[in-house]
This record gives sequence, structure tokens and C-alpha cells, in this order.
Amino acid sequence: MIAQGMKKRNRGGSSGRLSSSSSIGDLTGHAGENAIATVSAPAPGEFNDVATADVVLGLQLELDGPPSPFSRDVEGPASSPHADPVPSLELYLHSVVLRRCRYFAALLSDRWRHAEQEETTPHGKIYRFNLKVSLPSANRHRPFEAHTSVLRLLYTRDFVSSIVTVSGALEILHVALEILFDDCVRACVRFLEAVPWSEDEERMILSVIPYLPQPESADLVSRILPSTDERTSSEEMLHGLVLSAIQAHPSMPSVKAFVARLLKEFPSRDSVGRVLDRGFLANLETVKSLLAEYASPDFRTAGDNDETEAIQRLNLHAALVSTRKLLWLIERMIDMKVADNAVREWSEQTALAVDLQKAFKDEAWRNIAPGLPAYVMRCTSRLANAVAAGSILSDRQVRMRLVKNWLPVLNVCRDVVSPMHSGQKLLQQELEETFLRIISTLPLSDSQDLLQQCLWFSTRNADCPHLISAFNTWFRRANRHQGEENGS
Repeated sequence: MIAQGMKKRNRGGSSGRLSSSSSIGDLTGHAGENAIATVSAPAPGEFNDVATADVVLGLQLELDGPPSPFSRDVEGPASSPHADPVPSLELYLHSVVLRRCRYFAALLSDRWRHAEQEETTPHGKIYRFNLKVSLPSANRHRPFEAHTSVLRLLYTRDFVSSIVTVSGALEILHVALEILFDDCVRACVRFLEAVPWSEDEERMILSVIPYLPQPESADLVSRILPSTDERTSSEEMLHGLVLSAIQAHPSMPSVKAFVARLLKEFPSRDSVGRVLDRGFLANLETVKSLLAEYASPDFRTAGDNDETEAIQRLNLHAALVSTRKLLWLIERMIDMKVADNAVREWSEQTALAVDLQKAFKDEAWRNIAPGLPAYVMRCTSRLANAVAAGSILSDRQVRMRLVKNWLPVLNVCRDVVSPMHSGQKLLQQELEETFLRIISTLPLSDSQDLLQQCLWFSTRNADCPHLISAFNTWFRRANRHQGEENGS
């Protein structure tokens, strides 16, 4: 009798609401005359068993307002007779099963249960609740599917078979969080933590993270968000990539190119600057230490022996390798416009410049590290060109020290190194012209001393237009009367 009565209520009470704005097939994804037709005939006491159910849950589609995965509202069974009918679905459930989630356990408790939500029958009480369901754009034609799946899981607890895709897990997770179904939430979190995501899915997971319980979601959160004690985790990763690039064999340029692209596309230029500065300073210290040891009087007065020669060979070769790394780092820093610190550090290397001059005046480097002078000049040239071009704005003292310390190294290199091409110009000539351009930015007193050290440039060619132009510029400025404004 109670089963027949409930079936009559279902056919008479639900169909009118369901047909209000959409067909049942549109709402549930299945054909049928009523909502119950979407589920196969249940066994007694199972999900949606009309005969034994003591709870009637109405899922009511919320058409107004923005969709929210966590919107819910509990109402009494009656609605205004004048209100427009709203698409809905009735499910026949069991209170003993619904109490497996905290939301319905509270709803069915004496504290929250209301008389108007109860209906007394000869076989016991029937509880009626309504649950508003927002309309997700992804399931516009199946708005109740996720809720039905989660409510079914209260009965089956077969999470492994039901949670099989990221999108499905997210839909189920939204409902499980809404009704406080803790076991289902844990199952969804465990699945999401273990499988790959697309970028869109990752954004959806990010939006859910604030609602996830701890510590069950710790592994999932650590996969997508840095922990508070990993302040520089991204920079540590970048630092490791930079180390891999500069230590890669010269025959593997693809590694350097790949890391260079990652650096260029990284969203934080400040982080890239700190990482490159770190690598630059470490390699610069290595070069300084090696050249200082090579130029040390202790080695020069130690006499000729195999051990001393072996150590010297190792020092020069290691200096060459580290200088090659410096060049790659400098090029990346200039490309990323974060070379300000590098220019300042390079301009202050008075001792290194002196040690290099000593090393290049020896003959040993020709057989041990023949490329060392060229790499030193290229490092200096890259930084000096950036300063002269204005892409690195350095103050007067930095510009002056850059030329003052490295001009003597250039003069020594001119005597010991064969000209090398850099683009369309010889590297030495390009560096000469760059130094002259920087000198032109200095006060007359500073540029006077430095220009006199550039006289060696003229030994390459009697017709030296870049040097002549630099001196003519200096004389024009020096001979200008105080207060003269028209330049005549």
C-alpha cells in the first residue's frame, strides 16, 4: 500500500514540475516520463527504491544567479502556487544511508528537522527535503547527474568504478563537499592527486583547494602550490636548470637554447635576475681564484717541475671553462635586461684584470687555454656594448672603472691574440670602438686620462677613424667657452 501510494505521488507530483521548462530527457540525459525512469528498477532498500524509502529528496534546478558548485538551499515541500514551475527531480532514499554524510545527518537530527518536512504514513514517517542545484554550463543537459552519482555512492561506496576522469572527479567532488560526504571527498582528492591534468583542469582544481580538508589534501596541494617554507622553490629550479645549461657539453647547444627560452618566458624577471646573478657571481669567483693562483709569485718562483706545470695547466684550463660559462650567463642577463649587477661587478675586477695581463704575457696559455683571451674579450665586449647602447644604465663611476680596468687587458690581448670575427667586425676593433663610446660619456678630466691609454689603437692602422673621432670630440668640448650654448 505504501509503495503504491508513493508511486502515485511520484507520477502525480513530479511530472508537472519536470515538464515546466525542459523535457526529462534534456534534464537527465535519459528518456522517460518521469525522473525515476532514469534509474533501473532497484532492489529493496537500494538507491531510489520507492517501496522502502523514508526520505524523498527533491533536486530543484536553480536557474537564476551565477552557477556555483557549492550553492545549496533546504526548503519545505511546498512552493508558491503562483511561482513558475522549476525543473526538478525526486529521488527516493533512506535515512540510514543518508546519515553517512554529515549534511544529511544534521538535517535528519531532531535539532534541524521541522514538522512540515515530515509525513506520517501507516509504515512510518516520510521526510521530504529540497536541495537547490546550480546549473553548470558543462552539464546543461544533465544538471542532476553529479548529485545523483554522489547520492548513489552513499549506497554503493564504489568510488573506484565511479571516479575515472578528472572532470568527473571534479563534478563529484563539488557535490561531495556540498553535502559533506567525507569518504567521497577523500576518494576524489586521492584520484586527482594521482593523475595528470590539463591546464583548464588545473585551474578548476585551484578553485576547489580552499574547500578541501587537511591533512587529506596535503599531497594534492603540494603538487599545485608551493609550501610556505619553499619561498624560493621556483628560483631553485631555475638555478638547477642554469647549472645544467652552463655545464652541458659544447656539442649540445640544444640544452642551452632550451634553458634560455625558459628563462625568457619565465613570468618573474626579478627571479630570473637573481638566479643569473647567483650563477654569474659563483663563476666569477672561480675565475678570480684560478687566475690569482696562476699569477701567484709562489708558483712563479717555484721552479720548473712536473707538479707545478700540471697545476698551472689545470688552473688555466679550468679558468677557460668558467669564463665560457660566464659568457653564456652574461648573454642571458643582457637579453633579459638584468645585467646591471654584472656590469658593476665586472667593472670592479681590478685584481682579476691584473692577473689576466700576467697570464697573457706568458706563453703557456697558447697551448693550454688558447681561447681564454677571446672569451675574456667577448665577456667584456657584451657588457660594454650594453652600457654604450644604453640598455644598461650605469652611473659614471661604473662606466669609468669598466674602461679603466679592462682597457689594459684589451691592449695586452691585441698583442697576443690574432684578430677574431664577431659578426661583421673584428672583436678587438669592436671593443675598441665601444670603449671610445663609453669614454665619450665621461667628464672631460676622466676621459682625458683614458683617451691617452687608447693611443695603442692607432698601431693597428694609421688611418684610425674611430680614434680620431674620439679625440676630435674631446678637443671640441674642451675648447668650448664656459656658458657657450650654441656649440659654435
